Amino acid sequence: MKKLFFSALFLGLMVCATAQSLAVGSDLPMGDVKMKDISGKEVSIKESIQQNGVLVMFSCNTCPYVIKNQQRTLDLAAYAKQNNIGIILLNSNEATRDSDDSYEDMKAYAKKQGYNFYYTVDRDSKIANAFGATRTPEIFLFDANGKLQYKGAIDDNPNDAGNVKRVHAREAITELVKGQSVSVRESRSVGCSIKRN
Repeated sequence: MKKLFFSALFLGLMVCATAQSLAVGSDLPMGDVKMKDISGKEVSIKESIQQNGVLVMFSCNTCPYVIKNQQRTLDLAAYAKQNNIGIILLNSNEATRDSDDSYEDMKAYAKKQGYNFYYTVDRDSKIANAFGATRTPEIFLFDANGKLQYKGAIDDNPNDAGNVKRVHAREAITELVKGQSVSVRESRSVGCSIKRN
């Protein structure tokens, strides 16, 4: 009986977590909230928006999927910049802030990876909660008006860069910039769970 109860509770929690995920077409939530960037500046997502929009990625220093996808993250960031789309990475791992996801470790990791974009501390996972983000890496692409146009994974094969058939986030950027409807608006992000308090 206990097993059944906990199974039902777990399923209920999973459904709630999925239901809270920001729907495509939604307005950018908490866009004015200031977060500490690795540069020492306080920045908001709204300040990151460029002419054609902004790419928001939930990331961290330690997740094997983040590390495995690091070159893809850099390539996507470069493509976003080429297309006048801002980029901001958020570290929402509040539960590991005193260890590997500390601010100092974020600065060291970003330097090692050659980040030339914002990488910020999402204090108390507030932005992740507002987005319904659950994974690292996980992407949310907004247009210039702050409307969500794509969410999910970078591409269709997070495990194997050599067998990627479609780079969902890149295609979404291309279609958005051309004024077309984004054809694949949602995909399943694969990665580590965000370590909330």
